[in-house]
Amino acid sequence: IGDHILNISLGTYLSNSLSPFDALFPGCQVHDFGDLNFTQVPNDELYNNLILYPRSVGLASQVLADAVSRAVAAGHSCVTIGGDHSLALGSVSGHARQCPHLGVIWVDAHADINTPLTTQSGNLHGQPLSFLLRELQDKVPQLPGFSWLKPCLSASDIVYIGLRDVDPAEYYILKNYDIQYFSMRDIDRLGIQKVMERTFEQLMGRRQRPIHLSFDIDAFDPSLAPATGTPVLGGLTYREGMYITEEIHNTGMLSAVDMVEVNPLLGASQEEVNATASLAVDVIATCFGQTREGAHTAFDELPTPSSPDESDSEEQVRI
Repeated sequence: IGDHILNISLGTYLSNSLSPFDALFPGCQVHDFGDLNFTQVPNDELYNNLILYPRSVGLASQVLADAVSRAVAAGHSCVTIGGDHSLALGSVSGHARQCPHLGVIWVDAHADINTPLTTQSGNLHGQPLSFLLRELQDKVPQLPGFSWLKPCLSASDIVYIGLRDVDPAEYYILKNYDIQYFSMRDIDRLGIQKVMERTFEQLMGRRQRPIHLSFDIDAFDPSLAPATGTPVLGGLTYREGMYITEEIHNTGMLSAVDMVEVNPLLGASQEEVNATASLAVDVIATCFGQTREGAHTAFDELPTPSSPDESDSEEQVRI
């Protein structure tokens, strides 16, 4: 959604080009709610001569929030596949209706916390967290199409992982509102294990609570995920990305996942498209229990020969 509102989504690409979702995620019961249908508002004028498609994004986000709320209320772990990161306006809002004390792990090269008054691009996919954060509400104007949206997160509810392209106003917000973040430099310095330990200490040190993972594929290095809109050199390795999702799964508290910014239209070749989509599949599958040792079914004990006599007689015949 957002400035790529008509782009081919990863979900559509996967369902058309790879395998059914059940086959992609063995061991999981998959309930596919299908693609949501969004209406692009005609003559959707810029807000403040800068913000792109505010009414279209606001309406689409409201539809998504309702869908995510229904899925979580029905007892599902909800996976939302985009689309750009403005979809978090709807997915986090809808999740918070059912789980008001949730914590958010935002894995991304970018902070996506500009306000409509600090953005330089006008793209709403660079702003979703500013609308969701309670502490910023006196800094965020009321956009047309956004009257339904209420802030649902506090600064202490968010942890960033993978940052390496942060705008000046975003850096000011992170520092002055005491938002926990781990840049790629922090990952280099601490190692991914310590980063995840500190992430869980921040979000669940006092109490267990549902986790919303919002994962932008551009958190990975562009050599691994080239088919995306705003690639930045120096990103996560495959091993670091899988460790993040393995550890989140191991908490037992993962309640919703966003996978965003996979754009098949931006791959220079079919190989780049397939590599990026397959990486996204691995991220999601690992969130729900796939491990690098293999996705094993439960195995209680080794089989034994039916009787010692049979084994002895077979051995005598071979002799």
